[in-house]
Amino acid sequence: MSSKRIVLITGANTGIGFETIRTLLQSKGPYHIIMESRSLDKGAVAISELEKEFPSTTSSLEVLQVDIVDDDSIVKAFQSIKDKHGVLDVLVNSAGASHDFNPQNYNPEDIKTLRQNFNKSYDVNTTGTHVITHPQGVPSAGWPKPFTGQAGYRSSKTALNMVMLNWHWLLKADGVKVWCISPGFLATGLGGNPEQLKEMGAGEPRQGGFLIKQAVEGERDADVGKVVNKDGIQSW
Repeated sequence: MSSKRIVLITGANTGIGFETIRTLLQSKGPYHIIMESRSLDKGAVAISELEKEFPSTTSSLEVLQVDIVDDDSIVKAFQSIKDKHGVLDVLVNSAGASHDFNPQNYNPEDIKTLRQNFNKSYDVNTTGTHVITHPQGVPSAGWPKPFTGQAGYRSSKTALNMVMLNWHWLLKADGVKVWCISPGFLATGLGGNPEQLKEMGAGEPRQGGFLIKQAVEGERDADVGKVVNKDGIQSW
């Protein structure tokens, strides 16, 4: 087994991932850096550039073909790491994508494309990052966990806060008011058995309805563009 720390960096043949490798190659390390790239050819070109720039580095490089929105690709990649190295010491999630519309070419009637592009960005930046971080057969400290949390629900709600803010900036000049309402922990059907949730301290669903009524009737106008709850403004 290598004495070098094994580092996997996603989206590493360009951008911040590439610059992270450059920085590590200048460090005393030593590291074995696995450059994740969707294209083996582009990854090989990037590694060639780095080897020419840092001929005396004590670290080493390897390209690994992975597409973080392709589950089979992720499983195959981690199996390769397990077989070759037996361990992964550091994972750097650097892969990212933006599939938002160019406003000049935006067609407000094209709802299908709007959804597809939004989901593509989320799939790479959030879902893909979550999935590739999940242990994939390589030994992981403290794993398995009895409960991994509600990452999907929680991250989607946090994303909704940013969607609200985007709409606020887009529409405020038109006099349109936008908020996010954070009703808190309430005993709704969304969370399972309402009676059981009440035993856990959940409030009545009407509390959420009251907050929305306040926004509709102008009582929360001072908080436009914010996430509001029963106590005022909620940080996020």
